Amino acid sequence: MKKTSFTGNLLFALKNARRWRQNQLTKFHSKTLHARKPPESNDFYSAFSIHTRLLKSSLLTHTTATNHLINRYAKLQEIEHARRLFDELPEPNVVSWTSLMAGYIGVGRPEVALWLYGRMRRSAVLPNEFTLTTAANACSVLADLRVGRGIHAHVEVFGLRGNLVVCSSLVDMYGKCNEVDEARRVFDSMSNKNIVSWTSMITAYAQSGKGKEALHLFWEFDYSRFGFPNHFMLASVVNACSSSGSLVSGRIAHGAVIRYGYDTNDVIASALVDMYAKCGYFNYCEKVFRRIENPSVFPYTSMIVGAAKYGLGMLSLELLEEMIDRGVKPNDVTFLGILHACSHSGLVDDGLAILESMDKKYGIIPDARHYTCVVDMLGRIGQLDKAYELAKSIQVRPEEGALLWGTLLSASRLHGRVEIATEASNWLIKSNQQLSGAYIMLSNAHAMVGDWKNAHGLRVRMKHAGVHKARGCSWIEINNLTYMFYAGDLRCPRRNELLGLLKELEGKMKLKGYMGGIEGLVFVEVEEEGQEEIVSLHSERLALAFGLMSTPKWVTMRIMKNLRICGACHEAFKIISEIVEREFIVRDVNRFHHFKNGSCACRDFW
Repeated sequence: MKKTSFTGNLLFALKNARRWRQNQLTKFHSKTLHARKPPESNDFYSAFSIHTRLLKSSLLTHTTATNHLINRYAKLQEIEHARRLFDELPEPNVVSWTSLMAGYIGVGRPEVALWLYGRMRRSAVLPNEFTLTTAANACSVLADLRVGRGIHAHVEVFGLRGNLVVCSSLVDMYGKCNEVDEARRVFDSMSNKNIVSWTSMITAYAQSGKGKEALHLFWEFDYSRFGFPNHFMLASVVNACSSSGSLVSGRIAHGAVIRYGYDTNDVIASALVDMYAKCGYFNYCEKVFRRIENPSVFPYTSMIVGAAKYGLGMLSLELLEEMIDRGVKPNDVTFLGILHACSHSGLVDDGLAILESMDKKYGIIPDARHYTCVVDMLGRIGQLDKAYELAKSIQVRPEEGALLWGTLLSASRLHGRVEIATEASNWLIKSNQQLSGAYIMLSNAHAMVGDWKNAHGLRVRMKHAGVHKARGCSWIEINNLTYMFYAGDLRCPRRNELLGLLKELEGKMKLKGYMGGIEGLVFVEVEEEGQEEIVSLHSERLALAFGLMSTPKWVTMRIMKNLRICGACHEAFKIISEIVEREFIVRDVNRFHHFKNGSCACRDFW
């Protein structure tokens, strides 16, 4: 048999591998080395030994033997070796194709896996259940719905509709593509389910922001048939509570976590920290976190991000220092949380020092997300020119650019820099990103400097372009029930009583010098868009008034909002907290605001 250049040089490479291994054993011979030695099945040297034996025995053209070696290399993430062996096979079979596809997914190249699947479909080799599962997993990673639907069609064609593994992967794929209804249809069609399929469906709901549906499905889970929930399922349930902001459900989920002995699991502990933070109970975050004996980077990162949302920048920095002292290496998400914390706490010097240390000290190259935090950091303190120059210098993908230029637009509007706001808005409009926000913030920037003509013109352009403002929505949980309120919508419980309380509070605020409201409440019919513009009827104010009427004085109210709280409502909430002598927490799209005794924990820096 004529050897290729790859196999011909293998013996020489093997000698080098043996020599390298001997040197390592001589240099590091210790108990620690023996304790950490990887198992034989995962050892690269072992794979090379098998490769050599196959080469000497002239068995590299034997498909079954070579498939075993391809699979070994793929699991070791030595994908180039696996690919060369595959290319040398005269007749690769379905196992050959599937092993190589899985290997490419393992090294973060799912697009190559789908390309291989396309090549296999054009060959005489037919896919089996493992091939289709692997292809669906690649679509999950890429969130490629178009190809995913094609894979689903192949599942039907090859009669694998009832296959448990294949259907579970389809549920996961549709969930990752945010097609949760399709995922549920596949799930419901499965005659046989296991804990993996249940977990996939619960995760699909949680990732799509449908926390209530995820929780309802979890309550339907039959322990007697499928066994106790594992930590993956419980983590998804906790994440579902995070997305819905339901503290009551979150506490029940936490109880289940403790009941099944997963309360110190890193993944679940991180999810619990995130859940309590998003539900407005940061003190519970610390309690959960401190129960972990040796927290990894994930719980630390969750704590840092949670502290950032509350504007506790110094605490985030202290947590970073603590984890480094304990030998826990931060990752890119950790630094994202730290920079976010510095931005929301005005710690510019600390933030810039952290950015510089990422590559030099920790070997993590900052990406567009990190630079966006720096742009936000500079923009918040009024250094718009530096923020603008930095934004222009960053190469970003469209989705990253939307966040970057949207951040710059927000800062330039806040500081009345219309020229920068105009350029940022133009970028967003041309790239068809965040259209509603771009038009509205640029219009507001013109209004702030008294340019009412251009402000009105932008609103007209927005209407002609068919772009609609996202409607403000707030919700509050009282006695295990969630009450939703929409900006300008007075179809709410106890309407007359609510309006009376708002009017009374408006009067008391004006006695304290508040000038942010609109004179009088709306008792006549106006256009829906006009209703939303009336500050006194913003959704968070409706939720607050309902909460004041429905809860005792000693209860801290927690209000969630889908948009950023406006400046007028923020100022009003500070004054109301003093008037009614109550505490309330508002979670908007950016962060938490804790109002107490006439002030906010964000120190008006949000």
